Amino acid sequence: MRISTGSPFEEKIGYSRAAVAPPFVFVAGTTGYDYAAMTMPDRVEDQCRNALATIGRALEQAGSGLDHVVKVTYILPDKADWPACWPITSQVFARARPAATMFSAALQEPEMKIEIEVVATLP
Repeated sequence: MRISTGSPFEEKIGYSRAAVAPPFVFVAGTTGYDYAAMTMPDRVEDQCRNALATIGRALEQAGSGLDHVVKVTYILPDKADWPACWPITSQVFARARPAATMFSAALQEPEMKIEIEVVATLP
């Protein structure tokens, strides 16, 4: 099963937001766009919340959820932005407590301040 958010990047680049390969769900790197309005907030915290909400919706469509995430990767162009996201990620993943990695790298567009990728299990 393949899941799309309708992001124009999915079609332009040729990928799905998520792919189900039981017993796992793989969610592609997700940035902080509000896909309904196709806008990007300025603050990293708001981008983090949007990215996790998009990931949560994709996981639900796949029959999973944020509580079933086993691996998360965070990518930030400016590593100094990372601590501002900790209260958000610690709340979202309080139950799952996935293995996690954060690294700093340039992202596709200059307005992108965080990208998040996850692997979850199917309950």
